[in-house]
Amino acid sequence: MRKLVILATTLAALLCLSLPALATPAEITWFGQSAFRIVTPTGKVLLVDPWIANPGNPNGKSDLEKLTKVDLILVTHGHGDHIGNSVEIAKKTGAKLVAIFDLVKALVSYAGFPESQTGRQYTGNFGGQIPLLDGEVTVQFIPAVHGDSMDTPTGPVYAGHAGGFLISVKGGPRIYHTGDTDLFEDMALLKGQVDLMLVCIGDKFTMGPVRAAQAVDMIRPKMAVPMHYNPAFGLTGTPELFKSALRRYGLEFLSHPMKVGETLVWDKKPAH
Repeated sequence: MRKLVILATTLAALLCLSLPALATPAEITWFGQSAFRIVTPTGKVLLVDPWIANPGNPNGKSDLEKLTKVDLILVTHGHGDHIGNSVEIAKKTGAKLVAIFDLVKALVSYAGFPESQTGRQYTGNFGGQIPLLDGEVTVQFIPAVHGDSMDTPTGPVYAGHAGGFLISVKGGPRIYHTGDTDLFEDMALLKGQVDLMLVCIGDKFTMGPVRAAQAVDMIRPKMAVPMHYNPAFGLTGTPELFKSALRRYGLEFLSHPMKVGETLVWDKKPAH
């Protein structure tokens, strides 16, 4: 009897070893404006445009204090609401900067981003892509139609052309963060490559709900999360107007507005 128990225990252990481990889903948290945290299935942490302590985030100060582990900081362009708390977070966590070459130079020279936390392996330009975190994440640099300056105490400086990112997470979603942009025809080239689209809808400084809906129609992601809207900033676009505009294409089901501080658990297998 004892031999049978040992045999059964051994077989059960071997069976467990032969089975694939249950994958932890990726998580995406919105902090307001264009600031997102992406946690990969293995626990790597990426921040995109991390203006964490923005006026639209009532828990901004505490959220910022809680960011003790960050691996990568991705910045789409040099405007203050996208650089946000990047430098403070980098100095606290040692996170590496991912951006186009000219923006990296500007952030180091004028904003005080630690130069030791930059490098060619984290830098690219539009059309190019780079593997990061031992291949767990791939970032492609996508252009945007927007301004190119960065404010400094002595006036604005050139900070590289504004852009966005296509972030492909191994075992997770392919995320297109548009940055600040208008609609442009080459967005159609991303069709079939995007699972989750983080799309600016605010109007005035970027495309509004109608043109954002056109962008979604061109790309056809699995889900579209509206961002970069806040009436306190004089922006008139709203998630309701965005969903209404999507209805014209029969795509209102793609709209997934998030609350500030909400975390989206991505357990859908992307179609590659």
